[in-house]
Amino acid sequence: MSIKINNELEMRSLNETDLKPLWVLAYKESNPEWKKWDAPYYDHAAVTYDAFLKEMKSSLVQQDNRWGLFVNGELIGTVSYYWEHKPSNWLETGIVIYNPDYWNGGYGTIYFKAWVDHLFNTLPLVRVGFATWSGNERMMRLGEKLGMRLEGRLRKCRLYNGIYYDSIRMGILREEWERLSDECKLYF
Repeated sequence: MSIKINNELEMRSLNETDLKPLWVLAYKESNPEWKKWDAPYYDHAAVTYDAFLKEMKSSLVQQDNRWGLFVNGELIGTVSYYWEHKPSNWLETGIVIYNPDYWNGGYGTIYFKAWVDHLFNTLPLVRVGFATWSGNERMMRLGEKLGMRLEGRLRKCRLYNGIYYDSIRMGILREEWERLSDECKLYF
């Protein structure tokens, strides 16, 4: 499955040919630039390509819960979701743009809006949300741009480089998303 956003931008489930570029972007280095923003308080280690394939291939190829983000056919990042509590249709979602050449250019907003649309259109959800940390101001701004609300703030529970940060939860209900979409506030 895929979503063609325009002539340059596409998001789709990953296939086997996407694994090597994904590994280079996300798992080849032990200290990649993107990790400074995506939960840097969790350890990240480089892995060999063979180890990456052995451990992750089956959870990545042709999966509904993790898609690649492509600009002119080049993989730049991923969107994903995981079930916090599937019996109540509670999922959390996220986005990572690994390639810093595509930071601060509006790509995250475009892709994440399309991903949230896709989730509401294909799953029986009443809410879509994400968790981040107060050091990731871009992710919090992204949520605000899409009409998400701050739903929770756990103070000083993320320690990074000797500084405590807050854990942040943001989300939007289906009826709020539909109302904003109808009012055309989510189209850029």
